[in-house]
Amino acid sequence: MAKDIELSESESKFILEALRQNYRLDGRSFDQFRDVKIKFGKEYGDVSVEMGNTKVHCRISCQIAQPYEDRPFEGLFVISTEISPIAGSQFENRNITGEDEVLCSRIIEKSVRRSGALDVEGLCIVAGSKCWAVRADVHFLDCDGGFIDASCIAVMTGLMHFKKPDITVHGEQIIVHPVNEREPVPLGILHIPICVTFSFFNPQDTEENIKGATNSEISIIDATLKEELLRDGVLTVTLNKNREVVQVSKAGGLPMDALMLMKCCHKAYAIIEKITDQILQLLKDDSKERNKYAAMLTSENARES
Repeated sequence: MAKDIELSESESKFILEALRQNYRLDGRSFDQFRDVKIKFGKEYGDVSVEMGNTKVHCRISCQIAQPYEDRPFEGLFVISTEISPIAGSQFENRNITGEDEVLCSRIIEKSVRRSGALDVEGLCIVAGSKCWAVRADVHFLDCDGGFIDASCIAVMTGLMHFKKPDITVHGEQIIVHPVNEREPVPLGILHIPICVTFSFFNPQDTEENIKGATNSEISIIDATLKEELLRDGVLTVTLNKNREVVQVSKAGGLPMDALMLMKCCHKAYAIIEKITDQILQLLKDDSKERNKYAAMLTSENARES
């Protein structure tokens, strides 16, 4: 991300020397993920995620559409990402921004859509004719590294938080009931994939594979923007709480052996388990708060009538 930013030589040397001595600028350990803050908006599917200074907003929406001809029993699911210039001056160049958006969209699409996290068959209304088209719009508001991890958390949390309007089907006629008439229906979520990104550094500046048995290479989790600019390799793994590896993405950089990949997956699982529990608890708390507010409105309306 943001490859057009250049750090000064002294700053680069300072960061790399700190890594050699097992230090990071923000005080975290190499395997420590930043604290994830998740906030819900007033509408279902409106989610904001903060990881340090990185901020991502996701909005889930839906509308009735026509399914693909080769998949008449499935609904549609589309993910759109947009990096706003307010995320940083480095994103004012639309060419650079476009490359970052494509890379992020591709990984999130593999992690969420292609892994079957969303039950698209449950989005079918009338086979071959009508279905729900669910859309996830991801906006990057502030950049300090970890865009892919933050956006994956935002999309999955948004899908789990979102509820589509209830409908009634009479032959070819479809009646969409307003939220104030009928309770909206949650989406079917089959599993919760979460991305964790590893960054690799080669302090000796020699061409070699990243091996789990040696100590010469440095690997860190959830790199900040400055760390991302200096890394020699990157790996994004997506897992769920069932210990299933959903996807592995390695966009160039230093070669890696199988042992190191397995170690990364084991490290990622502990983080994914914690984040998944956090998401489920926040969704539970939000549901209680909304139900309590709805009960207050119901009792107030009853008194007025």
